[in-house]
Amino acid sequence: MTDDTDLEVLSHRALSKMARVRPILDKVADKWTIMILTVLCPKPSRFNEIKRRLDGITHKALADSLKRLERNGLVTRTVLPTAPIGVEYAITPLGHSLRQPFEALCEWALVYGDALEGARSAYDRAKEEDGV
Repeated sequence: MTDDTDLEVLSHRALSKMARVRPILDKVADKWTIMILTVLCPKPSRFNEIKRRLDGITHKALADSLKRLERNGLVTRTVLPTAPIGVEYAITPLGHSLRQPFEALCEWALVYGDALEGARSAYDRAKEEDGV
């Protein structure tokens, strides 16, 4: 059995690691990063192809996300010698290292999405009944 002092030490250790972890998660766990990297995992793609596959993303959001991913070493941007000039984005080995955790997260979302939605609906109903 762990006493309160041990739990306090464990909690402090976890929080001290979060200071290192949070900035990294901020770079890879935003609204579009997981979806963009999922599109790029199987093969490099052009901007408009990525945009078509990501229903709801705006041109600006995709451009900003791709620039950030390139800056963080998760994707590469290659200008193609075509007329008109084309640009292709590909996942890097560093970006590819996120494939397994992202696939696990996507699988979790598929398995537990209905339960999550049910819990949210129940919470909202209970708050409405309480008049809050």
